[in-house]
Amino acid sequence: MKTRISVHLFLALLLIVPLTLFARDITPVVSTEWVEKNLDNAKLRIIDIRKVEEYKEGHIPGAVSAFYGTWAIKRGDLQNELPALDDLADTITSAGISRESLVVVVGKADNAGELTNISRVAWTLAYAGLSNVSILDGGYNKWMAEKKQVSQETTKPTSSDYKPVWNKAIVVNKDYVLQRMKKAALVDVRLPDYFFDVSKFDFVAKPGHIPGAVCLPSAWIFTKDGTFKGKEDLEAMAAGVIGKDKSKEIIVYCDTGKVCTAWWYILTEVLGYKNVKTYDGSTEEWAKDPKAPFVKYTRK
Repeated sequence: MKTRISVHLFLALLLIVPLTLFARDITPVVSTEWVEKNLDNAKLRIIDIRKVEEYKEGHIPGAVSAFYGTWAIKRGDLQNELPALDDLADTITSAGISRESLVVVVGKADNAGELTNISRVAWTLAYAGLSNVSILDGGYNKWMAEKKQVSQETTKPTSSDYKPVWNKAIVVNKDYVLQRMKKAALVDVRLPDYFFDVSKFDFVAKPGHIPGAVCLPSAWIFTKDGTFKGKEDLEAMAAGVIGKDKSKEIIVYCDTGKVCTAWWYILTEVLGYKNVKTYDGSTEEWAKDPKAPFVKYTRK
């Protein structure tokens, strides 16, 4: 009887605990203290996505330079698109990243745009099938503010033999959104002025948002010093806007498919939502299509 109860309890836990937790050997967000203590860990691979000249001026010891532009490219009129799969695979292997690596993505934390560069790279690594990916809380800014060790020595890792297993389920296109917009939970992560169509960027053809979308800005994820807000606050924000059903399909979008990866990362890797997708073209693509519905001055 005790054995049967134990088995039933274990199966119940499987339904509650996200499967990613069983695959991870590193938490989704790591502190500067953790990185400092693990600098000699042979499995640690720190990926510095700042500009090459910034990397040369100083970086975390052992960090590999792989600037943001190699992870997200401009394709046609669309910004922040996934590179060709062969190119992305080369970027990963040339950085020395293997399936066993504990990858920590490091970038600047000057503003929400820089912070979401980091999440975009972490999302891209997840797309490539890597589960042990983490973000340095507070970025390089926090490392420097704490006066931790800095190196100017360029790290040249040995290329790995990693073969990506593309996780194509986490990225969707415009046609998919059109088909699912009345069934999936659409989450617009832009600031309210952009969601309610008071403002827009020049590269977005017209103001508006996808009908039925809710507003949950990625900027709200971070504190003023560029660190993540506590899990309790993030959970409350997500539950209050999206709901507590962690199995429902969620599609996040922004203007170019970069900023929305912050909520994809938090929802999926931190909070355990199981079916979150990113619309990579986002409003930059959507607003150009006269057949794609857009609404203004409404919450839905």
